[in-house]
Amino acid sequence: MADNKANGSQDESASKSKSTSLIKDSSQDNGVTGAAGADVKNSTDQPTHASASKRTAKGDNNKAKKSSSGNGLLWFVVFILFVLVIGLGGAGYWYYTQQQATSSQVTSAQQQNSAQVQALVAARDEVNTALNRIAQDNQTLKDTISSLQKENEKLSLQAESTLEQLNQMEGRRPADWLIAEADYLVRMAGRKLWLENDVRTAILLLVNADKRLKSLADPSVLPVRASLAEDIQTLQQLNPVSQSSVALALTGMVAQIDKLPLDTFEKPEDTSAQDNALSESTDDWKDNLAKVWHSLVDDFLTVKSIEGPIEPVLSLEAQFLIKEQLRLQLMHAQSAALTGDAGLYKQSLQYSQTLLIEKFDIEKSQVSGFVNAVQNLLETDISRPIPTELVSQQPLERLLDSRVKQVFGQGASAL
Repeated sequence: MADNKANGSQDESASKSKSTSLIKDSSQDNGVTGAAGADVKNSTDQPTHASASKRTAKGDNNKAKKSSSGNGLLWFVVFILFVLVIGLGGAGYWYYTQQQATSSQVTSAQQQNSAQVQALVAARDEVNTALNRIAQDNQTLKDTISSLQKENEKLSLQAESTLEQLNQMEGRRPADWLIAEADYLVRMAGRKLWLENDVRTAILLLVNADKRLKSLADPSVLPVRASLAEDIQTLQQLNPVSQSSVALALTGMVAQIDKLPLDTFEKPEDTSAQDNALSESTDDWKDNLAKVWHSLVDDFLTVKSIEGPIEPVLSLEAQFLIKEQLRLQLMHAQSAALTGDAGLYKQSLQYSQTLLIEKFDIEKSQVSGFVNAVQNLLETDISRPIPTELVSQQPLERLLDSRVKQVFGQGASAL
């Protein structure tokens, strides 16, 4: 834009210089013309005064015409130069705007290219990360495969050694494996007895262990069978009451609590109440006046006598609280029955029975039946003194050590 302005100023100076030169040339031409006129005037042979004046006026007209033609040409040249300057200025401004638009487009294209390059770099980094992760996974898999191969080789060696031990067992009694089975059954009976309090299953397991030893037909196992019989007899003498049955009975009773009617206060009927309705007959004006008087007086003070025990009226919150207390006590009794806590079991049932008698309508059949059920549960003995150790466990372990483990070495240690 600055170059265009400089070029325009140079063109204006050139046009001004050209106009100045044209003016000088015209003035010179006028001078020459004047000189030539003077020569002609001098060369003529003594013109008259009228002809001389005509020539002078003619010369002045020629000068005026030449000067006006020179000024018109000068203004035309100035106008042409002004139009050229305006055109050059517009062309420069258009070129400048095109350059600005082109530069903005180039800048945006560069930004888009840089964003694409950054996205490609990020994608390349992600791909490299994924490849590194895959390589690590492959290495982990290789390590796992190698460890599994080592374990497989170790197991193969153990299997070969076991086959060799089996081949060396020629002449041994294969029925001695029944001792290991009996030992396993006795161990399972102890777990059922101490962890789950399942006496019935423990008795069945001990009976099966005795059957395994009986199938050996070996008199040397008779002491072990005697200890097994002692354990079976001890467990059979325990309390046969099922704790789970008692807990289920309490669960059914808890579900029936909301249906039990409470012993709430009922307002008795007032038999001494008088009829204060006015009569329409004019003959009963005295009675009507007395009734109006009594109605006015009774609103200020009322005295009534009610016979019978006075009991408080239970609100909805109090009724809900009583039922929830009964439910909580029955749930405590249920938990105590499952754990074998006889003290907590009886205490919870006794408190439940007290709530039923004091807060519920004992005259209703539902409440009386519920009280009888609680009383039956109170009379049920849930205590079960489970023995802390089985008598047959140690003799059976010694028999297992002498008859099986010495033959097979460490192979039977896992039993």
